[in-house]
Amino acid sequence: MPLRRLAFVRFLGRALPIVALSAGTLACSASSATTPDPATDAALTSAVGPQTAVFAGGCFWGVEAVFEHLKGVEDAVSGYAGGDASTAKYAAVGSGRSGHAEAVRITYDPSKITYGQLLKVFFQVAHDPTQLNRQGPDQGTQYRSAIFFTDGEQQRIAQTYIEQLDKARVFPQPIVTQLAPLQKFYLAEPYHQDFVKLNPAHPYVVFHDLPKLAQLRKQFSNLYQDQS
Repeated sequence: MPLRRLAFVRFLGRALPIVALSAGTLACSASSATTPDPATDAALTSAVGPQTAVFAGGCFWGVEAVFEHLKGVEDAVSGYAGGDASTAKYAAVGSGRSGHAEAVRITYDPSKITYGQLLKVFFQVAHDPTQLNRQGPDQGTQYRSAIFFTDGEQQRIAQTYIEQLDKARVFPQPIVTQLAPLQKFYLAEPYHQDFVKLNPAHPYVVFHDLPKLAQLRKQFSNLYQDQS
């Protein structure tokens, strides 16, 4: 994975003088403030059958790990969204010219967690929605902040929530999250799946992803679950 390794080496060169401040200060955290609950949300439902949400927020390793630790989430997998099948490969996506974003498909039980609750975690913990075409040391359109909605209700809830957060000035800069209809989700290569769980000592994971899980456990203790 030369592209990410190169980005991380460059990042370390900038970060070494302040590394003693702790790994948590180096992570891409959405906000030090607590984001409000969505004013508009889907109600918890007893309807049978899982629902799907697709989010992009930088490197999919950490985003996947965050959502895998939420009660009500049945599965979270890394993949690509925004481009076509011919470029849905890590090498092509890494060029930044494929149209794809590194994305995560979340399968959840709507009787246990709502789409709005997923959005709140996405904005508060999973990434920084004010960074345009980047997250931390990772740069390029493939690392953009994006919500790929599957229907009109998801689009409405997400758009309303973005407007709510911007109006409340939860973040110091405007939210740049892209809203786009999900055309198709392409599963990423096997070595990307469960990367944080399988590689907890990887430097990228230690600096960027484990602090997110610690933040999730602290700020969303009612939703947090250990991964099996």
